[in-house]
Amino acid sequence: METIDPPASVLCREVRDRRGRVYRVGESDVELLGRGRIWMVVLPWVGMAGISGAAYAFVAAQAGLRAAHQWGGDLYWPAGLWALAQVAVAVPAGRLRESGRLPARAAMTTGALGTLAGCLALALAPGLGLARSAFAVCAGAGAGLVHATCLTLPGRWWPERRGGPTGLVASGLAVGAVPFLLRPVADADPRVLLAAAGVAGSLAAAGAGRLFRDPPRNWWPPRPDPLSVPPDPVARRARDKNPPAVRHHTLQQAARSPVLWLMWLCLLGAAGVTVLGLLLQVRYAQQLDINPESVWPAAVAGGAAAAGAGALSDRSGRRTALIAACLLLGAAQFGVLIATRTGSDVTLLGCAAATAAAGVTALALVTALAADHFGENHHASVHGLLTGAWLLPVAAGCGTGAAGYAARHPHAASLLAGCTGLACAAVALLLKPPGRLSVRRIVPNPHPLGEEMA
Repeated sequence: METIDPPASVLCREVRDRRGRVYRVGESDVELLGRGRIWMVVLPWVGMAGISGAAYAFVAAQAGLRAAHQWGGDLYWPAGLWALAQVAVAVPAGRLRESGRLPARAAMTTGALGTLAGCLALALAPGLGLARSAFAVCAGAGAGLVHATCLTLPGRWWPERRGGPTGLVASGLAVGAVPFLLRPVADADPRVLLAAAGVAGSLAAAGAGRLFRDPPRNWWPPRPDPLSVPPDPVARRARDKNPPAVRHHTLQQAARSPVLWLMWLCLLGAAGVTVLGLLLQVRYAQQLDINPESVWPAAVAGGAAAAGAGALSDRSGRRTALIAACLLLGAAQFGVLIATRTGSDVTLLGCAAATAAAGVTALALVTALAADHFGENHHASVHGLLTGAWLLPVAAGCGTGAAGYAARHPHAASLLAGCTGLACAAVALLLKPPGRLSVRRIVPNPHPLGEEMA
């Protein structure tokens, strides 16, 4: 990774805790960056919002593209291939970043150029096959590089409370859709819309990425002390609820732990429920004579709430927050059925907001939880493996007949989605940190040896 060499005047040392984990302490974020580490949250948020805006431009322009190119269907196979391209680059990009051969700045620039090439190809390429392939591969791989870099960077700079920063960056996924909710933007020429979104999103990602920096390996901020119990009760509770990893696991070591695959399964289910739930809620809005487009502002507002949920997880515990998010995700799908029976548009829009909020929150919490459990040094490749769980439902929904089947049997699909959300909450109960043996509470013997029995 491209890390920072501290100035010669900065003194740092490495300390070990009782389990042997190494912490590099003594260097502040200002000494390393020349500015506060909050910029390593704001800038990834800008990059995430910019690159996701290019994806939403494809969704907003699909009606015009379908008419121009005589394409059929609302969600056609290039979107599925776009998601698979992100999955394909996630683990290799993580390994390259950890080895230092792909610095954060280079990853962001490469991802921005790939997204720009994909959007321009879809908007301007004369051949339909070339346009589809270029968008799916180039834009998908570019988005994968940007997403992986932006989501994993905050946790390295905020190892003591990474939930809030990671949640804020994840909320950029929803914020990128805001411009396309405006009627003048949505009604623009699809080719112009795609080209403009590609240029704007790429500039935002590449510009923000120019200031990205990785901290030194094993870096820990000057406060709190990693080896002592924090005197502040709030900080102490946060440390107890979210203990740091016992050591830095490589991808191979993490893959041998059942906890990683339980995380993968939980995120897979949460992503599937989110994608299926939002598609069904649009269909139910049509049945209730509600403008289907009103579902998306509610979903965007809900997705933006992931930042608050991430911050709450720093105090309540990330596993507890993830369980709550999965329960909310499942309950929202049952709420949709209630909304259809009562004809309540408020309930339906509330369920759309809850679905998006819980889905984005699950992504942020699993990302932060993976660093909590397996350490920060190899978090990029571990997150790359988890990326597949988040994007495979997108690929399945776009590239197969799953969305069509759900549209023909909406009630059964909603029940299945609700039960899946509850099952994800049950899986989240099992996400305990690997390598930490539970300490049994020792209760004094009420009748010590030598004491006369009454």
